[in-house]
Amino acid sequence: MTDPVAPSAPPPQGGAVSGPAEPDPRLPLGRRRTARRPLHGVLLLDKPLGWSSNDALQKAKWLLRAEKAGHTGTLDPLATGLLPLCFGAATKFSQVSLDADKAYRATLRLGQRMSTGDLEGQLIEERPVQVDRAMIEAACARFTGPITQVPPMHSALKKDGKALYEYARAGIEVERPARAVTIHRIDIVDWHDATLVIDVRCSKGTYIRTLAEDIGSTLGCGAHLAALRRTGSGALAADDAVTLAQLEAMSEPEREALLQPPDVLLSEWPRLALDDSEAGRFLTGLRRRVHQDDAPAVRVYGPDPRAFLGSAHITAGELIADRLLSPPEVQALVQQAAATHRSAVAA
Repeated sequence: MTDPVAPSAPPPQGGAVSGPAEPDPRLPLGRRRTARRPLHGVLLLDKPLGWSSNDALQKAKWLLRAEKAGHTGTLDPLATGLLPLCFGAATKFSQVSLDADKAYRATLRLGQRMSTGDLEGQLIEERPVQVDRAMIEAACARFTGPITQVPPMHSALKKDGKALYEYARAGIEVERPARAVTIHRIDIVDWHDATLVIDVRCSKGTYIRTLAEDIGSTLGCGAHLAALRRTGSGALAADDAVTLAQLEAMSEPEREALLQPPDVLLSEWPRLALDDSEAGRFLTGLRRRVHQDDAPAVRVYGPDPRAFLGSAHITAGELIADRLLSPPEVQALVQQAAATHRSAVAA
């Protein structure tokens, strides 16, 4: 939902991609087909500039020879940074990452308004920049907390089945209802001349490009988004991500070792462990009685600490399954974790 930079091409759809992958256009013809295999886990990818999220997903999927994969929130070509990729069983929990708060580092160019609000547009207005730090702090404070945003015309949001940017390219402006979002904090990282760098922590659905334009408007000089990097999603951080170049240079076992278990997406949720018999019943979808307070979301494990079973909620002392792994998926994840541990010990 967060599409902070206008796409230069029709944006990819999120969610899982299974079955034969589309041939990677960036690979030589002779290298485009490879045998797929079941693989489960989460890869934290540092998406490069100029790549669509789907291009990056398909390249990583090809390098890992994975049967099923999906990403957890589109980053447009002009944005870089954290793109969590889900493989196999992890795709069942991708919505958790989609719904999580996001963190960005945004570079604003003050004094220039662009037709798209970013570098891809045409310059439509230029004004002198006569601001000080106090003015910038006040402008950022104005947009901190619950706010409403009108989605930009150059965005992937759809109206009547067509993306808004398609209307914009045809010179048509359509009405867009304002949306409620929350900006938890804005920190000024750097400011010199007409360049302002800020760190933003916000709810899903926040348009950073719109925020940049709104800050510029408040300052009276206008602004556009010159660069954007996603630095975090929920508890996940770009500092732990791997680049495609690094991934390509690795051996297959090294790539597999980078996969984190699916429950990394749920790491901020309370943990609940079941004994062997209760775990088996839970995996069949049966409700279980537990001595726990009500909770809207918990992550559930079997007696083996690595045996992640799925997500659930607790109501009136009953544990009710929401998303379950299959027994073969649980076993595969336990085996993957054991293999990774053995490799780490051997190293």
